[in-house]
Amino acid sequence: MMHNPAHPGEVLKVADHLHMTRASLSSRIINGHASMSTELAVKLELAGFSKAKFWLDMQTNYNLWQTMQQAQPPISPLVSASPQTPL
Repeated sequence: MMHNPAHPGEVLKVADHLHMTRASLSSRIINGHASMSTELAVKLELAGFSKAKFWLDMQTNYNLWQTMQQAQPPISPLVSASPQTPL
């Protein structure tokens, strides 16, 4: 089972360096109210804060964990899996 990964905003406090207002960044990303965008991920990479893929992977892990915590309707497989049938 996955653990609850940190939201990117929990480790992202670099608004001044990225020429963004703290209000716009903190109210959306730092507080977990908005997702990491590809544009911001690229800015972070250009600023030397890891790779863009790192930030986007962190957001994806967070989103996946949040979704997995929600009740899901029963869904049956489209095809039955057998050793001879590749999925």
